[in-house]
Amino acid sequence: MAADGAADTQLMLGVGLIEKDTNGEVLWVWCYPSTTATLRNLLLRKCCLTDENRLLHPFVFGQYRRTWFYITTVEVPDSSVLKKVTHFSIVLTAKDFNPEKYAAFTRILCRMYLKHGSPVKMMESYIAVLTKGICQSEENGSFLSKDFDARKAYLAGSIKDIVSQFGMETVILHTALMLKKRIVVYHPKIEAVQEFTRTLPALVWHRQDWTILHSYVHLDADELEALQLCTGYIAGFVDSEVSNRSDLYDVFVNLADSEITIAPLAKEAMTMGKLHKEIGHLIVQSAEDPEKSDSQVIQDISLKTKEIFTNLAPFSEVSGDGGKRVLNLEALKQRRFPPATENFLYHLAAAEQMLKI
Repeated sequence: MAADGAADTQLMLGVGLIEKDTNGEVLWVWCYPSTTATLRNLLLRKCCLTDENRLLHPFVFGQYRRTWFYITTVEVPDSSVLKKVTHFSIVLTAKDFNPEKYAAFTRILCRMYLKHGSPVKMMESYIAVLTKGICQSEENGSFLSKDFDARKAYLAGSIKDIVSQFGMETVILHTALMLKKRIVVYHPKIEAVQEFTRTLPALVWHRQDWTILHSYVHLDADELEALQLCTGYIAGFVDSEVSNRSDLYDVFVNLADSEITIAPLAKEAMTMGKLHKEIGHLIVQSAEDPEKSDSQVIQDISLKTKEIFTNLAPFSEVSGDGGKRVLNLEALKQRRFPPATENFLYHLAAAEQMLKI
């Protein structure tokens, strides 16, 4: 069991502590093992203690250059041994997407720090989880890494909520994800952004790829440069200024106003036709069925997605070099699909790297 747990826990990369003192200064106090200046600055920016508006966000998460970060922030009660500190944040970095797992673990670390006022206990627990996948303590609660399955994290959001907000327009999001386009989501509240963005990859469940998720991005040069290295992504912002950055998106979701906009340059690839209408109806019908759970809705969409790939199969052939399947464009054109369907299948083949170079 220990070896089993350890394999799973080699996913953690580091733990850090940020404090806000009674003078209102925010400092990076401690970390284990060491971290880079770039990552430290990023985490200070993400932790709500450096925020002007002084709103406390108990838990935020995101990704930067394939490193996931999870930050839990608490206010220090008067009864604590920490006399010169008003608030602190515990930061965990890891290789995997699992907000529930790391929220549970950072909460335990917070309780330890409140009680002991020294990072030593936190480091002991961190090492215990890193090596054995478990940390147990009478008063602070126990944590077992293998209680938190990755698949559970993928299914934690609600597709039904997205469909109830956007209805038929959900098909725009589905199409954009299928074609590996760039989706930017804006809402002034980080919690709303995170809840919405984390659910979107489930619309393309066949890929089970949450590396496309960047749930908390600032309009900072370094972060945007990292984002633009990705082919397709889902990026969440709380700065309304992002709506003017059309260089960052193919599809813009204003979550606060329930509006979805397709950028002019993406319109051709995103042309909607009969097939999209079919998919849209299926999504809405499935999501509105009170008998169906979110995972059943995801399954329905996934079956429809498989059907689309089955449609594409007859027009692909094995290429001479290394046996990769490539699209036979002539065969696709001869089939005389409606223009929007043919266009979509062509762009889908491009997204799946099935075009002859």
